This record gives sequence, structure tokens and C-alpha cells, in this order.
Amino acid sequence: MIDAEAIESLKDLGAHISARQPDAVRAANVVLGELTILAERDHVLSLLRFLRDDQQCNFETFIDVCGVDYPERAERFEVVYHLLSMRMNHRVRVRVQTDEDTPVPSVVSLWPVANWFEREAFDMYGIQFSDHPDLRRILTDYGFEGYPLRKDFPLTGHYEVRYDDLEKRVVYEPVELAQEYRNFDFLSPWEGMTSQIPGDEKAEEAPE
Repeated sequence: MIDAEAIESLKDLGAHISARQPDAVRAANVVLGELTILAERDHVLSLLRFLRDDQQCNFETFIDVCGVDYPERAERFEVVYHLLSMRMNHRVRVRVQTDEDTPVPSVVSLWPVANWFEREAFDMYGIQFSDHPDLRRILTDYGFEGYPLRKDFPLTGHYEVRYDDLEKRVVYEPVELAQEYRNFDFLSPWEGMTSQIPGDEKAEEAPE
């Protein structure tokens, strides 16, 4: 549990960052003992450079960057950065919003390790990163269609991949369900529970 003194220290750090980067910081809050900064997309690169180089911040360690999908929003994606200062023993989370077409500045020039993280966000969500040195898919197969972690991506996907022994090659086929959905009505959140769960009759006591 983080004590009150540590929380106040994070609030002071958030105020310092907001004062030094007014064009980049939209809001700075301490939530659940962690400093979270909502940043302007077009200024996120300068903000992250400041967080790395400023002597009160010293966030020299890049932990990760990931995507989040909120399809009901006009800017449906959030790009979330996590940084660590081992020297100062504190962390920060930086969030920026974007849409399907507007790229977020790449931070590979600041932390080369961000290369594969940004490629993963592109592969899973379709988030674009400008000035990335090699923005291409990293987890899905060649020719894959769609972005698997978007909320509107079908659970079964579009295609399945298998090795064909007759053709001696990998083949792509449209997904086909091998059987109809079974009706587990005793646990179904759509249909509700039945008056008696199958199997309960075995637990009934025999009449005396």
C-alpha cells in the first residue's frame, strides 16, 4: 500500500510535468497510487523525451506501450506508455488518444526497444505510428486480414490456416464451425437459469 507521503510526491511530480510541458499535458492524476498523464497526441514525443531527460523525472526505462480499443469513441484507440525510473523509484503511465487513420509519433528514436511493441499495437489494433523504421505485422501470419484485438473483430476470425498433406503446403480456408452451438441453458446468461439445474435431481433426498 502506498502511503500518503508517496502519493503527495507523485502529485507534485505531476504538477511539475504539467508546468514544464503545458502543450503536451491535458491532465495529470494519481489513481490507485500511480501517476497517469493524459497527453496530446501530436506532442507526445516531446513529452516522453522530457520524462526521460528531466532530472526530477528520470524515466529512463521504457517498460512497454500497448493499445486499448473503445469503439464507441470518435477516437477509438488509446496508446498507453509505461515508464520506470529506477533512480527515483517511481513510475508513470502516459495515455494518448487517436483514431483509425491518424498516426501516433513513434518513440523508437527515444527507446529502440519500443520497435516491437509498436509493431504489436499495429498488428493487433491497426494503430499507425509515424516515422517507425519498420511498421509491419509481427504476430499474425502473412496475408492476415483484420486486427484481432479490436472489439469488433469476430471471435472466430476470418480464415484458418492448416497444412494440407495432399498439396504439401499451407492453405488458407474460410472459418467454418464444425458443429452447431450447444445450448447450455443452465448457465446461459442470455436465456437465464432453468428452475432445476440438470444433475440436481440426484441430490434430492428420498421421501421417508
